[in-house]
Order: sequence, then structure tokens, then C-alpha cells
Amino acid sequence: MTSAAETAAEVRRALARLRGAAGVPLAFGGEVADGKRLRMTELLGNTTTSLLGLVVAEGKGLGGRAIGVRKPVVLPDYYTSDAISHHFDRAVQTEGVRSVMAVPVIVQRTVRAVLYGAVREHVRFGDRSVTAMVEVARDLEQELAVRAEVRRRLDLLAPEPEAAPPGKPADLQAIRESHAELRRIAAAVEDPQLRARIDAVCQSLTGDPVRGPSLSPRELDVLEGAAAGQTNADIAEALGLGPETVKSYLRNAMRKLDAKTRLQAVNAARRANLLP
Repeated sequence: MTSAAETAAEVRRALARLRGAAGVPLAFGGEVADGKRLRMTELLGNTTTSLLGLVVAEGKGLGGRAIGVRKPVVLPDYYTSDAISHHFDRAVQTEGVRSVMAVPVIVQRTVRAVLYGAVREHVRFGDRSVTAMVEVARDLEQELAVRAEVRRRLDLLAPEPEAAPPGKPADLQAIRESHAELRRIAAAVEDPQLRARIDAVCQSLTGDPVRGPSLSPRELDVLEGAAAGQTNADIAEALGLGPETVKSYLRNAMRKLDAKTRLQAVNAARRANLLP
């Protein structure tokens, strides 16, 4: 599971994108605990702190309704709407919110966060604004899912205290499978900081590289697929590349490793601690 601090940081970044993409002056939101209870921790464009720290349970207010129905909820006029309960009217009125939309962020069938976009006057959100807000929420879902998978893979590598004595390495096959999966995840990650963290974890699974050739991240990604027995077509599909591009990366890796076959390249990469 992604830590609360990581989730809060990702929510804040998403809200910053949401303001620009949807053209709303105010954006706010936070993480949802146990899929049912939202804590408002992130505010952008606010003039007061009336919304900060609110705890919104499923079914309560606009955010609680979005959690319950698990889809976006749009209110052109918050105050006259009978589609929600009005548990938080005082805080909303203090901030001056009038038109507002809430979008749930759902990862593995669980609501993980809620994003709000708001305007301090009566407006009807156009399709463009609604679509933009939903797309930002979907991007956040993918980011949280990636982080959760990275954490899960790392947890799998940690041996049970009773099952493995101190100093005993984790099962080699499990290490290779996790290394391959983490590299596939890294290839799809746009956040350079997260990619760097994943790359560092991958490096820790192989040990310090010996003095010799260095491969680019993409060359390693392709070689990792070859080590798993994947065809060029399989590797291309997994990495979102063209088959000819995969061949080019593989040829470059073989040349750098002074290998004549894929198997020789994989073995050379393992000897150099580039692959586990």
C-alpha cells in the first residue's frame, strides 16, 4: 500500500493539473481511508482554511456521495441541490464555493481519494471541463496503482523471519521475476523521481555492477524480457515499442556485451550484475 505521505503528494500534484486542465480556480481533496472516509488535506486556490481537515464519510455531502456512487458528481448550484446531504454547508459557504464537482479516484475497486474542482459563482461545467477532471483522476489512479504494485513487489522479496535465517538471500527466481516486473513498471512511469527510485531498487536486486559495459534503461528492459524467454513481439507489446525498435535495442545490448546470441547477452549481463 502506498504511504499516506506519498498519496497526499500525488493528490496535490493531481489537483494542480486539474486546476489548469479544467479551468477552475479552486481545487481540493484528499485520501479516502478504508474506501469510505475522506480527510480533506489538500487545498489549492483557497482563500480560507474552512475546508481543511474536514472528515467526509460515505454518503455525507458531495464527496461522500461520490464515494458512495463511485462516479463523478456535478452540482451547478451546491446550495440548492437536493442530490446531497448538506452536512458541510458552513465550511463550503465560508470558502465561497457555489458550483462544484467531485471525482472519486478508484484503485483495485477501492476509492482511494476524491478530487474536487469548484467555482465561486453559478456555472454549468461544460463537457470539456468534466472530461479534463475525469482524465486527471484516471491518471492519479494509474500512478497510485503503480506505486502500490512497486510496494507489493518489494514486500514479496522480504523473507519471512521464520522461513529464512538472517543473511539468506531471497529466492533467485522470485528476485528475477520481481526485477522484471519492476523494470516493466518503470518503463511506463512518467514521474522521473519515481522511475529513479524504481531503478535504484532494481540495482539493489542485482548488486553493484562490475566494471564493464553499461546498458541504457531501454536496453536493460529489452534484455530483461529476453531473459524471461519472451519473443521480440512479446517484449514489444509489454514495453509499448515497435518490434523493429526492440530488435535495435537488443542488437545494441549484444554488441556492448560482446555476445553473439540472446542467451550469451543475458548471461553476460548477469555476470556484470546488470540483471539478477
